[in-house]
Amino acid sequence: MKLLIVSALLGCLATAYAAPADRNVKWCVTSNQELKKCNDLAAKAAQFSCVKKDDSFECIKAIKGGEADAITLDGGDIYIAGLHPHNLQPIIAEDYGEDSDTCYYAVAVAKKGTDFGFNDLRGKKSCHTGFGKSAGWNIPIGTLVTESQIKWDGIDDKPVESAVSDFFNSSCAPGAPKGSKLCKLCKGDCSKSHSEPYYDYAGAFQCLKDGAGDVAFIKHLAVPAAEKANYELLCKDGTRAPIDSFKTCHFARVPAHAVVSRKDPDLANRIYNTLVAVKGFNLFSSDGYAAKNLMFKDSTKKLVQLPMTTDSFLYLGAEYMSTIRSLTRAQATGSISRSMKWCAVGHAEKTKCDALTINSEGNSGSMIECQDAPTVEECIKKIMRKEADAITVDGGQVYTAGKCGLVPVMVEQYDAALCSTPGEDSSYYAVAVAKKGSGGWNIPMGLIYNKTNNCDFTKYFIKGCAPGSEKSSPFCAQCKGSGKAVGDEDKCKANADEQYYGYAGAFRCLVENYGDVAFIKHTIVPENSDGEGPTWANGLRSTDFELLCLDGTTQPITNFRDCHLAKVPAHAVITRPEKRDEVLSILLEQQAMFGSSGRDPSFKMFQSENGKNLLFKDNTKCLQEIPKARKYQDFLGEEYMIVMQSLRKCSDSTSDLENSCTFHSCQQKQ
Repeated sequence: MKLLIVSALLGCLATAYAAPADRNVKWCVTSNQELKKCNDLAAKAAQFSCVKKDDSFECIKAIKGGEADAITLDGGDIYIAGLHPHNLQPIIAEDYGEDSDTCYYAVAVAKKGTDFGFNDLRGKKSCHTGFGKSAGWNIPIGTLVTESQIKWDGIDDKPVESAVSDFFNSSCAPGAPKGSKLCKLCKGDCSKSHSEPYYDYAGAFQCLKDGAGDVAFIKHLAVPAAEKANYELLCKDGTRAPIDSFKTCHFARVPAHAVVSRKDPDLANRIYNTLVAVKGFNLFSSDGYAAKNLMFKDSTKKLVQLPMTTDSFLYLGAEYMSTIRSLTRAQATGSISRSMKWCAVGHAEKTKCDALTINSEGNSGSMIECQDAPTVEECIKKIMRKEADAITVDGGQVYTAGKCGLVPVMVEQYDAALCSTPGEDSSYYAVAVAKKGSGGWNIPMGLIYNKTNNCDFTKYFIKGCAPGSEKSSPFCAQCKGSGKAVGDEDKCKANADEQYYGYAGAFRCLVENYGDVAFIKHTIVPENSDGEGPTWANGLRSTDFELLCLDGTTQPITNFRDCHLAKVPAHAVITRPEKRDEVLSILLEQQAMFGSSGRDPSFKMFQSENGKNLLFKDNTKCLQEIPKARKYQDFLGEEYMIVMQSLRKCSDSTSDLENSCTFHSCQQKQ
């Protein structure tokens, strides 16, 4: 049986590489205590050697240059390590056990008996794990800035550390500029290493315990069990809670510390295999070294290898990246310069996007810039890396983007009457058309899995066209590509250059006898028959096609409300959390100019001249805001979420991107 399925965004499995056994793993350490532990490890396991540097940043440079191979870093340093020119990547995550797995909670801790809360921190003395570190700096300072407790208008105003110095009476933030108020409470040299007694989680807690500071910004595991009764958490609502209430009283869930190295799969495997092979030495204990958390956090239970495609941006997630960027924003709030980088998939979309850019110039106070990528998933990665800001995607891609921490901001509305009187979100019906349709790979495959409990869909379908599948897959066999006679690199690509990509492309595959069933949306047949549609649809009659129903019967094309696979949410615009409001504002502005009833007829946002459904679906009447508090799960709806979750039980149906984003759950709001 031949088949056409749309939107098969299948990921490649990470390839295993053999690890050479004759090369040492050069571990980078930042203190004499850590060096002693590392040397003891090397004495037990000859595959290790040790390289000492002054701090984590020097280690990052040493790893980039090949002088060292690996170091364990927190999220703030993982971010720095991932930037150009270092380009390092996390390869192994610490796992803290059942309550935390590969995440931890960033919390604020104060002594029991003190009488201030989160809203009363101005003028207090603060203890931080380190300048630029996750739980000790990025999360609490980002939260205080977001909550407008710390008044800061961006680096054009003053450095963020200056605003923090003005907020607290004095602090110890190891790694901050020496001589500043941020080093005043430190006990040693204020360096970002164990040379400073108040460095790291144990140091920041000791700073609080010694009475040097009033509040410590640490992770939830940093308070020793024997001392928990003497301390309390400060909650964002102004209340206090016991230390063990961290799941309901915290600033954020933060990705675990991770081992970083160069982007080299062979090296990554060698490092992991060497670590797990260590015998007779406890990697996760610092007892006897006069310091804590040496090489690894003492609370680590085990190490977990990350997917090879994981980079620092995917590992940290969009929400955490948003927090970091809030502390490095280049422009003051209220700046009049506004721009949005739209990500176009394929040449045809890029051409339309460029036309939007040209027509926008001089018409508004905002600028549209165009980026392009070969697939939607590459666009999602660009948005996470801040190389792009927005793209319109279908429900399955909203699901993947949500798993990566992005948010839906606007939804396409296909009913003109609801543009002026908003009601229920637009949606469509995923249908199977024989000589007939679907909403893509996600809906039918999820339903088939529920029925068969078998992830090998080639046992159910012999071959088909599911753009985005691996070239060797049976689900690329029926794809047409761009139509070139030879050397067609667009065949089975998940973009508009593959003629059988998208809803109309799926129907065309059926029409041209390359498939026996097309999984599409309910509007596609009438839009491409009975005199409607492009040249390939000439002469088609809608009555020549019928719907395949779940109960085994067939129905006319018009009976989609009673005969469908699922109700599917309309396509939506996605972006990063911190960019949401600006993307919304710019799109509303562009829609007023170039929408269905826009003021400027020179360009039409919702019409495509050199293709179908470019940037937006051609039957879109307007874009409508998705409320800020509405999560992507709520937008997709329970029925669709169940199907997606069923499908994800088949590992081959989950892309590398989604695997990287869902390796841990820190990007997902709890």
